[in-house]
Amino acid sequence: MTNSPTAPSPTAPVIEIRDLHKSYGSLEVLKGVSIRAERGTVVSLIGSSGSGKSTLLRCCNLLEDSQSGEVIFSGEAVKWQGTGLARRPSDRAQVTRFRTNLSMVFQQFNLWSHMTILQNVMEAPVTVLGHPAAEVEPLARSLLAKVGIGDKADAWPAQLSGGQQQRAAIARALCMQPQALLFDEPTSALDPELQQEVVKVIKDLAAEHRTMILVTHDMRLAADVSDHVVFLHQGRIEEEGPPETLFGAPKSERLKQFLSATLPA
Repeated sequence: MTNSPTAPSPTAPVIEIRDLHKSYGSLEVLKGVSIRAERGTVVSLIGSSGSGKSTLLRCCNLLEDSQSGEVIFSGEAVKWQGTGLARRPSDRAQVTRFRTNLSMVFQQFNLWSHMTILQNVMEAPVTVLGHPAAEVEPLARSLLAKVGIGDKADAWPAQLSGGQQQRAAIARALCMQPQALLFDEPTSALDPELQQEVVKVIKDLAAEHRTMILVTHDMRLAADVSDHVVFLHQGRIEEEGPPETLFGAPKSERLKQFLSATLPA
C-alpha cells in the first residue's frame, strides 16, 4: 500500500516556503519567511512564544492561508486566488493531495475518544485514502509496535498516558505514509518523564532519514535530530544553519539570549 497522489520531483525539496507573509487582521505574524525541507532531512523551528513557529508550520500544511509568498510541495506550487487577507487556495483537490502527504502531529494528541487506538491509527487511510481496512490493519499494528505501544491497540485513548497517546498520534500520522511529518511542539504537553518516550520515537524517525519539520522548545532534541535549524524572532528568520553552528557558535545577540534562557547550564 502506498500513498502517492502526486508524482514528486526527486530533486525538489519536499517542502519549500518562499517569502511568506501571514497576518491576522492588522497583526503581521510572518514577515517574509523562506525555508526548505530537503528530502530525508529534519528542519527544526525554534524561537520564543509568538515568534511565528507554529503559524509557519500550519502554513506549510495549508491549515492557515498566507497573504503572499509561495508554498511549494515537491516542486508543485500552491495555486492561489484573491489577494491579501482574501487570498485562498484555488484548487481544493490540490490542497487535499498536499495534505495527504504532509502528516501533522499536534501538541494535543487529538485522538478520537470513541475509537480504540488501532481504529484511530487506521481511520484516515481507510476514510480519506479509501484503502481497504484489511490492508491497513497490518500496517497500523506494525506502526504501533514501532512506537512501542503494540500492546495498546485495543485500548481506548483515556486508558493511555499522555506519552502513549502522543506515540499513538505519531503512529496515526505514519499510517498515511506521508512524504513529510510536521511536528508542532510534540512534547510540550507532557511531563518530563513522558517526554522522553516521545523524544526517542522522534530520534528513531530522524535516524531513518524521514523528512520532518519540527517546532520545539526542546533545544537538546533540536540539536540531536536536526540537519538544519531556523531561529525565528518576531516573524522573521533571525539566524539559521546547522545545529552545531547555531547552538555552538550563535552569531546574533537575540539568539544568544534565547539559548542562555532555554539551554541547561
